Amino acid sequence: METVEMNSVSLKRPHSEDGVANADEIKRQKISEKSKTENDSEQSIETVTEQPDKSLLEDTKNEIIPNEESEEQEDEELEDSGEDGDPESFADMMKHGLTESDVGITKFVSSHKGFSGILKERYSDFVVHEIGKDGRVSHLDDFTVPVDDEDPSEETFTVLSDEDKQRLEELQLFKNKETSVAIEVIEDTKEKRTVIHQAVKSLFPGLETKTEDRDGKKYIIAYHAAGKKALANPRKHSWPKSRGSYCHFVLYKENKDTMDAINVLSKFLRVKPNIFSYMGTKDKRAITVQEIAVLRITAQRLAHLNKCLMNFKLGNFSYKNHPLKLGELQGNHFTVVLRNITGTDDQIEQAMHSLREIGFINYYGMQRFGTTAVPTYQIGRAILQNNWNEVMDLILKPRPGAEKGYLVKCREEWAKTKDPAAALKKLPVKRCVEGQLLRGLLKYGMKNIISAFGIIPRNNRLMYIHSYQSYVWNNMVSKRIEEYGLRAVPGDLTLKG
Repeated sequence: METVEMNSVSLKRPHSEDGVANADEIKRQKISEKSKTENDSEQSIETVTEQPDKSLLEDTKNEIIPNEESEEQEDEELEDSGEDGDPESFADMMKHGLTESDVGITKFVSSHKGFSGILKERYSDFVVHEIGKDGRVSHLDDFTVPVDDEDPSEETFTVLSDEDKQRLEELQLFKNKETSVAIEVIEDTKEKRTVIHQAVKSLFPGLETKTEDRDGKKYIIAYHAAGKKALANPRKHSWPKSRGSYCHFVLYKENKDTMDAINVLSKFLRVKPNIFSYMGTKDKRAITVQEIAVLRITAQRLAHLNKCLMNFKLGNFSYKNHPLKLGELQGNHFTVVLRNITGTDDQIEQAMHSLREIGFINYYGMQRFGTTAVPTYQIGRAILQNNWNEVMDLILKPRPGAEKGYLVKCREEWAKTKDPAAALKKLPVKRCVEGQLLRGLLKYGMKNIISAFGIIPRNNRLMYIHSYQSYVWNNMVSKRIEEYGLRAVPGDLTLKG
């Protein structure tokens, strides 16, 4: 077994007959972030900068990538979703997936004899740490919650009884038919009432309070000022002026891609996915560590999720005044395990020497293009061509290969009826891209696909454009090497350092 540490890697697919490891072998592999941090400090890592994501259309082509709907326009469904179903096996996903040549990955930098091996047999065989634009490698090594002068006082957490907190939580999450909750003020002083008002607003965002006299007694009345929109819209929550509007944190995740992870976080926080931002999407079949920013959600609320979530950990919290943007990262640091290597020691040493001394072609990896029979770059190309019917068809049509059962039923219903309401009923999970597009079609109609597409969160929409950019890049790089080889020629742009 050979372990390679680098900053970019081209994904080589195993043959379908190789299959995957037995179920016992694929059990969760816990990796200590602390030990990884210590190991990384002892190793000499050669940094290769990943090609940055650049949106073709972010600033100038809003008519093609429509702006996401305002908070007032869309009252997103926040219902609890059902189970995701059995996860598809990696081998099944690959049967109808793409190969390297499909996305322009065709050239090599060396002429030595190659050898075969299996990449990502276990998701723990592929570990990714994001490198920020300042060169700092992301690690999850601090679970403390930052405290500032305007954080709720200790009295805020104790002034409400457990029963009051339970009733307020149910009111906040619309879990019962109550429209308000009344809290009796036992010690009726202005200071006591002020503390209760502050406690409700800080611990239960989306709720407002007022004081009422009832039968000679003082009550603090908690209620929703603007219905469900108040909970889903962080801009309406009270927030200290001295604190940055965005809570940045490090997300550690196992065997889940970034957008799925964001959907899970938004479901537990009862907010919309578009209040989250990040610098890049990370592989699903991997252990990954990256920075995330979220608008006006406190570190306390985020830290609480560590008790609820499987295969996720959140930490390294800080408040800043800016979100994150796709492509702002410098690159990624990968730790890769190759299994079942067939080459001789000499062949492997030649390959490792070539990797160290020459490097590799900085292709965009296979994760950029999806794992199903419909590559994401095809959707991106249709967007750029303004072919919205094709965009809709590519996202919703039936496709070969392994998918969750409810997605298969949804696609079949869509192909049979072209009825968004009927297809949507087949989806227990409404936050997937298919569900979001169907809700948009239900809301805006089949003749306004652009607006329907706009319901999909912005980062998801940009992913399709970035995928097509990556496809163009890979093909141009291969053509460049085919025409001129690896030597520099007039007109080349070179990176210093």
